[in-house]
Amino acid sequence: MTREQRHALLGPDVIAHIEEIVDAAPEPTPEAVEALHRIFTQPHGATPVEITPAAAAA
Repeated sequence: MTREQRHALLGPDVIAHIEEIVDAAPEPTPEAVEALHRIFTQPHGATPVEITPAAAAA
C-alpha cells in the first residue's frame, strides 16, 4: 500500500491524529533500542554463529 493509498483510506483527520501521537512519544532508551535490535537480528532467541576466516574459506 502506498502512502497516498493509506492517506486516502484513513483520511486527513486520522493521519493528523497519528502524527500528533508519534510526535508526542518520547525517544526510546538505548536499552529499548538494543532489545529491539536483538529481536530483529536474532529472531526466536537464536544465537548468531560466528564464522572464522578458515571456515569461510572452506
